[in-house]
Amino acid sequence: MKKVLMIQTGGTIAMQAKKEGISLDPERWSEQLYKQIPLLQDIAEIDVEPLLFEDSSDLHPADWDKLIDSIECNYHQYDGFVVLHGTDTMAYTSSAVSFGIHQLGKPIIFTGSQVPLSRIRSDAQRNLVNSIEMATSDLHEVAICFNDHVFRANRSTKMSIGDFDAFSTPNYPELAEIGLEIDYHRKNWFDWTIKPKSGDIASTYTSFDKGFEGDIIVLTVHPGFRTELLDSIDLNPYDGVIIRAYGSGNFPIKKPYSWLRFIDKCTENQLITVITSQANHDSVNLSNYTSGSLASNSGALSSGDMTLEACITKLMWLLHHYSDKDLISKLFQENLKGEKSIS
Repeated sequence: MKKVLMIQTGGTIAMQAKKEGISLDPERWSEQLYKQIPLLQDIAEIDVEPLLFEDSSDLHPADWDKLIDSIECNYHQYDGFVVLHGTDTMAYTSSAVSFGIHQLGKPIIFTGSQVPLSRIRSDAQRNLVNSIEMATSDLHEVAICFNDHVFRANRSTKMSIGDFDAFSTPNYPELAEIGLEIDYHRKNWFDWTIKPKSGDIASTYTSFDKGFEGDIIVLTVHPGFRTELLDSIDLNPYDGVIIRAYGSGNFPIKKPYSWLRFIDKCTENQLITVITSQANHDSVNLSNYTSGSLASNSGALSSGDMTLEACITKLMWLLHHYSDKDLISKLFQENLKGEKSIS
């Protein structure tokens, strides 16, 4: 029987219902989980590591490093890993983990729940059972397993606050669907034997390369925003900026709402500047409109069809590991871990 390590980081799945609402309760959660263990043990031999007990909104890059450390320390003792995580930042953490591990040879499955495990109508047990089963498969990906769907982590985004179908991958098909049987969509799985063009971050064996630089800012374009307010931002502490534009990368170019001056300022300050979209589906193409072309001429990069979560974690990872801004820009536009389509 295969061995699976279940790593707890907190989130709704670890919460307990109380008179004053729901809150994290590590001891009572463990009791609830162990009641489910007889069922789960029919699938795999399971060990539990209580790494963190946090609301996922309080998880940050240092916690991503702790998680990668935990997986590295236990990598050769287990056939797969299940990470229990809050839904709010699950797509961020799982994307980060995908960039911090090279030549992955085992499944790392993230899951959680919309309703605490302690409640009768919880989706937790179903997600746990499915995730443990996926962790015993030959899927060599960091993935999110939620409500009978399995998604590539760095293609995922949270789509719903209240539905059991909380996640989706807008620009990539599912890795598996779980019904009476598991339908493995192997044609969609990432080929880890494909090395990035630059070659320097790939290896022929699994390796771990944690570290994320958090000094980036994310700004959202919206009608009526007077961009002169951006003049007050001191860009010196930052290494990157991500601008959430409209559609395929469009934004205002007429004063007093033009973003062009700010993008030029970012370039002058040697910030990696990325244009992404407020729309979840399809790809940013900066050549479609005048604004995008002008931004590209000023040095801004297109996010392609990457999610915002993948853009942020990928840029954080690159900024931590490389100092050459030209190389960072080049690698950002490459497909490193299946996070974007290359046309």
